[in-house]
Amino acid sequence: MLIVEAANPRDPGPRAVLEASHALMRDLFEPEENYFLDLDALSGDSIRFFAARRGDETLGTGALAIMEGYGEVKSMFTTPAARGRGVAAALLRAIEDEARAQGLPALRLETAETLQAAMRLYTRHGFIRRGIFGDYRPNQTSVFMEKPLV
Repeated sequence: MLIVEAANPRDPGPRAVLEASHALMRDLFEPEENYFLDLDALSGDSIRFFAARRGDETLGTGALAIMEGYGEVKSMFTTPAARGRGVAAALLRAIEDEARAQGLPALRLETAETLQAAMRLYTRHGFIRRGIFGDYRPNQTSVFMEKPLV
């Protein structure tokens, strides 16, 4: 049974998933195009961090960054063995549920066109493209998306 729950990004299972995600992002994108949060940032007060697991095996992670006037989806990643099995969708639902519980009017995110599975996931779940937001800098790879929650 798949369990999605609040988790500590420093615990071994979530940490291993995050490290794999960060390594992949470093391989795919230039340093200035990487906006992932490190373990310290993911442990901050304005972050709600989730992990998906079956038994003791961590299959994916995702986080909600609570911002002024919106929530931001961060650190979405599933292990290769978990892809196509509903893990990312379950994590995204948990993030959206938490954003609604926090009274946030919208979810935003930054991804990349080359991350086709991520683009399909977000589109399927009601996200639409929008302009740049927050502290992001214009670049050639980022795609910005938003989903209204009200």
